[in-house]
Amino acid sequence: MEINSKPYLLLSSGDCSPSREDIEVTKRLVECGKMLGIDLLDHLIIGDNKYVSLKEKGYV
Repeated sequence: MEINSKPYLLLSSGDCSPSREDIEVTKRLVECGKMLGIDLLDHLIIGDNKYVSLKEKGYV
């Protein structure tokens, strides 16, 4: 099976400190994407006029 899909970006808002759940969901989406051939570009958490990139933290 071949899927013709574009990479995607995950965004969430609130406390910019990645929670355990944020990290686990990100890791699961990366693994699922590998199986399906769909790349997660990054997971950005936005809040208080700043952001955190889970890619920069090494989770993507």
